[in-house]
Amino acid sequence: MESDSIECVSSIDEIVEDHEIPHHNIQHHPHPRHAPHHQFSSSKPHHNGTNNVNSISNIVGPTAIAPAASVHELLECPVCTNSMYPPIHQCHNGHTLCSTCKIRVHNRCPTCRQELGDIRCLALEKVAESLELPCKYYKLGCPEIFPYYSKLKHEGICIYRPYNCPYAGSECSVVGDIPFLVAHLRDDHKVDMHTGCTFNHRYVKSNPREVENATWMLTVFHCFGQYFCLHFEAFQLGMAPVYMAFIRFMGDETEARNYSYSLEVGANGRKLIWEGTPRSIRDSHRKVRDSHDGLIIQRNMALFFSGGDRKELKLRVTGRIWKEQQNPDANMCIPN
Repeated sequence: MESDSIECVSSIDEIVEDHEIPHHNIQHHPHPRHAPHHQFSSSKPHHNGTNNVNSISNIVGPTAIAPAASVHELLECPVCTNSMYPPIHQCHNGHTLCSTCKIRVHNRCPTCRQELGDIRCLALEKVAESLELPCKYYKLGCPEIFPYYSKLKHEGICIYRPYNCPYAGSECSVVGDIPFLVAHLRDDHKVDMHTGCTFNHRYVKSNPREVENATWMLTVFHCFGQYFCLHFEAFQLGMAPVYMAFIRFMGDETEARNYSYSLEVGANGRKLIWEGTPRSIRDSHRKVRDSHDGLIIQRNMALFFSGGDRKELKLRVTGRIWKEQQNPDANMCIPN
């Protein structure tokens, strides 16, 4: 049986490469077991400052967070290690934990094993109300400081929070900044890297009816100083088998809106064209696919574009990325 392949032609670099696509469905890649220095874990600050607790309300930045950090440790649940929010519970011996973990430990103190009862630690709740802390992503560049109860909400949407690995077809748990993830995609997932904002891919499948619910991350493009991911999927849309291609932006949602892209597929005097805005990798590839935000080609149409006896799929997808701006030369693609 003929191997599946993708032929990648960069219209900037004039590079022609053949890429083998496996017959089986979604690929599960092993997770890296070590964490390079770019990878992020807890950002809880540790500092040996000498300021006393009375100066907590005067904190103005990460360089002055020492007392807040020590108090923040008091507000860390010993079970889940997350910050505790009212109601904060304690046992008869004064050990505290959050309300969620109180249920998980079956009302037994995880420290001394005494029954917890329904005792609230009102003093610690008062301390929490008076506390202001920097965002836990301050080491990644966030300058914001928040009241204790506003901090958690901000951290859920902070633009400096690390990104999840955008690789499609695996449950990769790696997180990091964009430069780290680009290296991770190249080295661990073996994704092709290209410089330039135009592309030309040819997808070949000897028996297209064998492929259902398959997904591939074809290429990462570097253009305009940014990185973009090209995805290609085969799945069922209702009762109809379809193929879908779309681009994601390796950055935040607000930055993604500065760019647009087009995808085109066709043959025999017919073609389909899609134009849109790349979605941020903050949105998972599954979320983008399920929203149908990309070029969708029904299998019968894809086979028509392939020509011949329609038993083999030969689908050529071309595309272009450009930056949206007022400059009349905005659509010019300048190699990096």
